[in-house]
Amino acid sequence: MYFCHSDEIWQLYPELVPGLVFVEGMNSSAAVSERIARFHAVAESRLAEQSEGELPEIQAWRRVFSRMGLKPTQYRCASEALLRRFRKEGSLPQIHPLIDLCNAVSLAFAIPVAAFDVARIADHIEVRRADGSESYLSFACETEHPEPGEVIFADAAGQAHARRWTNRQSRLSAVADDTRVALIVAEGMHETAPQDVRRLMLTLAEEVGAIWSASAAGMVLTRSTPQFDF
Repeated sequence: MYFCHSDEIWQLYPELVPGLVFVEGMNSSAAVSERIARFHAVAESRLAEQSEGELPEIQAWRRVFSRMGLKPTQYRCASEALLRRFRKEGSLPQIHPLIDLCNAVSLAFAIPVAAFDVARIADHIEVRRADGSESYLSFACETEHPEPGEVIFADAAGQAHARRWTNRQSRLSAVADDTRVALIVAEGMHETAPQDVRRLMLTLAEEVGAIWSASAAGMVLTRSTPQFDF
């Protein structure tokens, strides 16, 4: 199996910095509240100084959404949506230990982070433009078809595992209680993304090892090395 971005995506967004972490051996019984509290504290500190929309990581994704023809205050990248909710409510709902960890790290770094159940992916994920034939399963269990040209996470079976790039993940491959193998994807577009995404990946790998004693392998992709095999 592998993860990649299409050549067209790299051509259109040369500032892209994707980081991948492949995790084996986790479960849904781990307690992570104390470990993620420090990431929440980092987010609180950053939001005390400026709103989420003023953070350079978020501003970079807003520019990307505008270039995709989307209104960035209507369709927000996942990290902005999390930060916005966290600022308003002071917390995030607990869903699954791995998801809670990824959300907390995403808050601290202001970078979109998604976790996918590898067992529900057909052969690979490619970030590419949709042709309109792909199917997307929403969290309301409704089947949607992305618009032609929309940036999606697509597998070999034509399943869209995310819509509008970093806006909305699919229910189909969402991490669940029976997930044992996951692929975590983080993507930065801002000026210091090469350093920040690498730190984010190392942080996630360390946390996964400490929480589950699970193995985690990662890679930062570039235009010259655009594929992660797992």
